[in-house]
Amino acid sequence: MDHINPSPAILGIALLAGLIELAWRLRTGRGYDRADAWGSARMAIGHILAGLFNGFLIALIFSQVSRLMPVHWPLDDWRTWAVGFVLVEFAYYWFHRLCHEMRWLWSTHVVHHSVEELTLLSSLRLGWTNFFSLGWLVYVPVVMAGFDIRLVLAILAVDLQYQFFLHTEAPIRLGPLEWVLNTPAHHRVHHACNGRYLDKNYGGMVIVFDRLFGTFAELQPGDTLRYGLVHPLRSRSTLELAFGGWRQLFADMRRAGSLGAALRLALSRP
Repeated sequence: MDHINPSPAILGIALLAGLIELAWRLRTGRGYDRADAWGSARMAIGHILAGLFNGFLIALIFSQVSRLMPVHWPLDDWRTWAVGFVLVEFAYYWFHRLCHEMRWLWSTHVVHHSVEELTLLSSLRLGWTNFFSLGWLVYVPVVMAGFDIRLVLAILAVDLQYQFFLHTEAPIRLGPLEWVLNTPAHHRVHHACNGRYLDKNYGGMVIVFDRLFGTFAELQPGDTLRYGLVHPLRSRSTLELAFGGWRQLFADMRRAGSLGAALRLALSRP
């Protein structure tokens, strides 16, 4: 569930950070792919509009589920927030991992990985079909456990806004904190399409679950990361970026030969 839109304060900070990054990239000779950046901006506008619809439906379902639960943990207790943070981060790890391991979810998430130059602006290139791809179901057990929907959405909002600052090639390192926190260095590996780095570093704010479940990877000396898709989409048009993954999936499902084979294909790895 990556449809929560940033707050005005975060937008201001993000704009300033983006301008600083732009100046740094130009000064260091890295350049700035204007076509890729403009594609991300177009996708971000559509994502904000689609997010209103997606967010409303998901919040409505979460609210209905919450009302049926016999236990509701108090929002004014710090322990509720501490445990809730761990559970939401755990759910996010599996949401993100499943987005890479199931073609149905990947058809939305592929939009984000279509960027071929990792910049702060590329973090805003997000899919429009979050409700349809059903990844939000991963968070339902957290709501069923009695955690208020406001807590879940608030933690997700902070998590996703934190991730904006992970999308950069700036050499930012956090020392020993990198054992626990997700960092730009970790997330650059996640966006790489080099074979040895595919499907690694799924964490949101923390990298702990990647270390626990064997999906953590660090850039190896001498390697150069390549960003983008192993099999790029056909064009950079807005509609192809938004729906190209679904077009490919449905075309393959039609050729599968049977309903069972089509469903297995939809649930298979990309």
